[in-house]
Amino acid sequence: MAGSPVQVTGTVLTTRRVDAYHALTVVAPGIADRFRPGHFVTVAVGGRDSSMLTRRAFTIHDVKPDYGGTVELVFGVRGAGTAWLADLRARDTLDMVGPLGRPFPLPRDPCTCVLVGDEHGAAPLFALGDALQQRGCRIDFVLGAPSADRVFGALRARRMGETTTLTTEDGSLGMRGKVTDVLPGVIADARADAVYACGPMDTLRGVTAVAVELGIPVQVAVEESMACGIGVCMTCVVPVIGDDGVTRMVRACTEGPVFRGERVRFDDVGTIPFDALGAPGGRHV
Repeated sequence: MAGSPVQVTGTVLTTRRVDAYHALTVVAPGIADRFRPGHFVTVAVGGRDSSMLTRRAFTIHDVKPDYGGTVELVFGVRGAGTAWLADLRARDTLDMVGPLGRPFPLPRDPCTCVLVGDEHGAAPLFALGDALQQRGCRIDFVLGAPSADRVFGALRARRMGETTTLTTEDGSLGMRGKVTDVLPGVIADARADAVYACGPMDTLRGVTAVAVELGIPVQVAVEESMACGIGVCMTCVVPVIGDDGVTRMVRACTEGPVFRGERVRFDDVGTIPFDALGAPGGRHV
């Protein structure tokens, strides 16, 4: 059932370590019912008396029908909020809002898709892969990270994908280098029709450059800090070129997080380009 996001108080079903990351499965039927690959949730952290007022945003790794619907999140500990989440145990509760954002668009006809993920940013690719395969698509994975313990989903990718190529910057798993180093060869070998990518902005910039050079469409799920997740605070804006050729500062949480890669002005992320709509050199309404 698709529809508006909902706020739920979910019960933690399981917690587990996945190499360098934490996986948290929460019973959240309203969110699971509405999920599409690429959606994310925001969660309240720290408990009722916490001074951590802003929610944390996480892409959804997986949903299952168990207990009316469960949602699994994968994250690394980066600060006080994620440290608090990592300490949760089964039967604890978690305030969640979702599903949020614009999910991945799916091809109308069967085609060959390369799915590229860097670190735990790869988490949403597996639900996407399931959806693509249900449409008769071939999928090939390219997964990478600085080191072996930070490559997420290698075993599942090998089970799902026609091929799986792994890279690590230190050479501890797969080929030494970054996902962008091997991507042109994977696209050529698979005769790919499209690329989907998740991960840090630098990775998305590189993946987009490869896809544009090879002339195939690319969809990217951007990682931007989000304070509200519902389009109010404007924390997550990124410069994106519209169909009319005009650059606008758009909200990653509502207009995104999925964008056509070639439309995102990666070199200007974190700034307001001079020629953006409303900026000194841009058009004015």
